[in-house]
Amino acid sequence: MQALFDRVLTLNLIATTVIFYVAARIYLLPNLGRLNPRSVLIPILLLHSLRHLGLMFLTRGATYPGLPQQFAYPAAVGDFVTALLAFISIFLVVRGSRVARPFVWLFNVVGTLDLLDAITLATVHNALPFMGPAYWIPAFWVPALLVTHYITFVILIKHWKGNA
Repeated sequence: MQALFDRVLTLNLIATTVIFYVAARIYLLPNLGRLNPRSVLIPILLLHSLRHLGLMFLTRGATYPGLPQQFAYPAAVGDFVTALLAFISIFLVVRGSRVARPFVWLFNVVGTLDLLDAITLATVHNALPFMGPAYWIPAFWVPALLVTHYITFVILIKHWKGNA
C-alpha cells in the first residue's frame, strides 16, 4: 500500500508540473518578448510570497504525526525565507530599483534550491505517508512554484534588459 501511495504523489507532482508547464508554454512563454518583465514578475512574486504556507509542515493537524523533522524544518524554513525574498522583491521591482534584478536572482536561486532540497529530503526521509492534509503542497503547490521559477529564470536570462 505504501508503494502505491508514494507513486500517486510522485505522479501528481510530475503530472501537475507538466500541466502547468504546458499552460505556460501555450499562454505565457511565446509572449515574454512582448511583455514588460515587471508585468510578469509581480504575479509570480506575489504567488511565491505565499510560501509562508510551507510552515504548515510544522503544524499539528496539517500533517500526520511522525512527519520526519529532517524534512519538515528545512522545508518550512526554506519556504519562509523564500516568501520573504519574494515579498521584498515585489517592492524593488515596482520601484525599478537598481538592486531589483540581483534580488530577484537571489529569490529565484534560493527558492529553486529550496524546492529541490525539499523534494529530495521528502524522498530520503520517507515523508510522503505523513503529509496528511498538507498533501496538496507537493501535489499542486510545488509544481506551480517550479514552473514559475523556470519562467523567472527565462525572464532574467533572456528578457530583462536593464530595469524592469
